[in-house]
Amino acid sequence: MALRAAVTRAGGPLRAAFPARTAKASRGYAAAAQARSVLENELAAIRAAGTWKGERVIKSKQGAHIHVDGSRGDILNFCANNYLGLSSHPEVVQAGVDALKMYGAGLSSVRFICGTQDIHKDLEQKLAKFHEREDCILYASCFDANAGLFEVLLGPDDAVLSDELNHASIIDGIRLCRAKRFRYKHMDLNDLEDKLKEAESSRLRLVVTDGVFSMDGDIAPLQGICDLAEKYGAMVFIDECHATGFLGARGRGTDELLGVMDRVQIVNSTLGKALGGAAGGYTVGPKPLIELLRQRSRPYLFSNSLPPPVVGSATRAVELLLASNEIAQSMAAKTMRFRNAMTQAGFTISGAAHPICPVMLGDAQLASLMADDMLNFGEKSASEDPENESYFTDFSMFCVSGVYVIGFSYPVVPKGKARIRVQISAAHTDQDIDHCVDAFIQTGRKHGVIS
Repeated sequence: MALRAAVTRAGGPLRAAFPARTAKASRGYAAAAQARSVLENELAAIRAAGTWKGERVIKSKQGAHIHVDGSRGDILNFCANNYLGLSSHPEVVQAGVDALKMYGAGLSSVRFICGTQDIHKDLEQKLAKFHEREDCILYASCFDANAGLFEVLLGPDDAVLSDELNHASIIDGIRLCRAKRFRYKHMDLNDLEDKLKEAESSRLRLVVTDGVFSMDGDIAPLQGICDLAEKYGAMVFIDECHATGFLGARGRGTDELLGVMDRVQIVNSTLGKALGGAAGGYTVGPKPLIELLRQRSRPYLFSNSLPPPVVGSATRAVELLLASNEIAQSMAAKTMRFRNAMTQAGFTISGAAHPICPVMLGDAQLASLMADDMLNFGEKSASEDPENESYFTDFSMFCVSGVYVIGFSYPVVPKGKARIRVQISAAHTDQDIDHCVDAFIQTGRKHGVIS
């Protein structure tokens, strides 16, 4: 009894130090547990639908040939936005190293406080020259460029007319502005004209479209869009992320390709794809617009400056393109080599004449399974029957490689429109392309996609 009394007396201070969970705290724990359950159920549904997006780990620099964690040997990469092969170009890499040594790792500041170096201004001037526009403003990404434009340019008395399949960053950017919103059917000029008529009473009218639509590889009908814009007194904006550097005679983009550079007022694009592949985005256009963006664009005002190594690499990439169009011109033949061979084999390839080559499959799980089999293509084929020459082209007989591609499905693309998106790079050789086609043929036969 004496021991029990002593324990009871000692428990008093302990209870005071560690009070029982309050009703308020209990409700907090219950709310967190409920949220966890909701999230886990959502994740399970994604897995069950076959639309889970895993992240493969690359153990080498970006390029046409890479090393992937869990795979043996050399892997051919056919899903990077590295259109011109500049991500690992020795001059681009060295320019980044030089900028790192001279200007440091970062600015620890936004641009208007103490985050603008001479290399930032130099890159902006070169990008404006490249696009033949008056001025340029850099952002941390093109997502930020799209998020920062429309809210500044357009008010409640204005109207924005957007293609229904525009990139998510454009959609989100438009949501931030107070303009009247009109969405026209994908690349449908008749529907665009109807919407322009509805918006005629607005102060400013802005037609907004991707130059190239990244999931389908189709190119916006800019000539018709510009005709309608001029007819109804509207401006034209294009997002050129999947065109800058390699479309058009000099790689200026879709506006050059279609002969409307002087009819498109605003261009947003990225440094994270063809122009070195590191990071960053930008807007080019009329000088008063760029100056206003520097004053009011929230992603610009409240995001750190682009790091000097990124600026250095991107600047060298732009300089290479300003000096020569040779790299850009190499893309057309490589693209058509892949598209023609795949079509002849029986696959359906969306888009036309663009290095984005969507292999249409329809079913999400099929796209995911085929992409996984493509990654292991070389290993499986060699182990199944190393003596059977019917498995390989002449090239793949002595260089058996897996092929890195990714299946895309809902919500990235509409339901029932799953595909494997292949992207051709100037860094790919003809042998690389032929091996990729061979891998598709063998894998497609296995899954009954082609006979």
